[in-house]
Amino acid sequence: MILTVTLNTALDITYRVPSLRPHASHRVTEVTERPGGKGLNVARVLAALGHPVTVTGFAGGGTGRALQNALTGIPRITDALVPVAGATRRTVAVVDTATGDTTQLNEPGPVIAPAEWSAFLEAYEDLLQSSSAVALCGSLPPGVPVGAYAHLVRAARAASVPVLLDTSGEPLRRGIAARPDFVKPNADELAELTGSHEPLQATRDARRRGARAVVASLGAQGLLAVAPEGHWQATPPSRVAGNPTGAGDSAVAGLLSGLVEHLPWPDRLARAAALSAATVRAPVAGEFDRAAYEELLPRVAVTERATAA
Repeated sequence: MILTVTLNTALDITYRVPSLRPHASHRVTEVTERPGGKGLNVARVLAALGHPVTVTGFAGGGTGRALQNALTGIPRITDALVPVAGATRRTVAVVDTATGDTTQLNEPGPVIAPAEWSAFLEAYEDLLQSSSAVALCGSLPPGVPVGAYAHLVRAARAASVPVLLDTSGEPLRRGIAARPDFVKPNADELAELTGSHEPLQATRDARRRGARAVVASLGAQGLLAVAPEGHWQATPPSRVAGNPTGAGDSAVAGLLSGLVEHLPWPDRLARAAALSAATVRAPVAGEFDRAAYEELLPRVAVTERATAA
């Protein structure tokens, strides 16, 4: 069983409009609602790939109940979210169908009380005992210590469970120092962490900060990986138009599924890059266009890079 942690869960609402114009009223042509937050997006993709997943984090209020009700209908996903007094946040994505561009509005999460954080830690350590891998994903809600991910990484390592960290800012800086097995920053997060805008140098610098392996999302340029086994870049065959929300989460799902299936690094990266690109073609985060994925997978170019520091 793969475990995904989403401390700042959300109910993702996607509006599609013919054309998005500032200071104007819009007629919405389509509305979708999905359980959201990065770890839940990862979980849905993993489940679609056939992997049993347990999701944990926090859920509260009417929005939290709607989120958990939606989870019950997804095969291979087990809900282990911890209840809190505050209301789960909503995120709103407005998709301009004329251009394919997306405008994202993210509410803050609920304030987590110390007792709620303690209850989560107890549940998390219990869940680790039956986990083959764990993904720690997304932002921290108010009230959760900024070093939370470092604590969760150390707990996973103590339980001998491979752990992937996908966050940003100070939580990433502290979390990477706890020596996760993988981190998956995007280009902006990588530059913020290391101060370097040259992807290969920044990826190497990030690995020196503590992660065993670093896989950087580079948008249309694909994925760049630096690991003890080697350095690779995985590039999709062409740029894909659509909604990029959740593409990085699908890459995480590809990496985790490849890990538990014991695939070699090039195959893991090809899967992650193909899933990421296929997600851009899907209407909402946490889903991917399966036909596009199957068409793209054999066409992803994975090239080995020089390993000199």
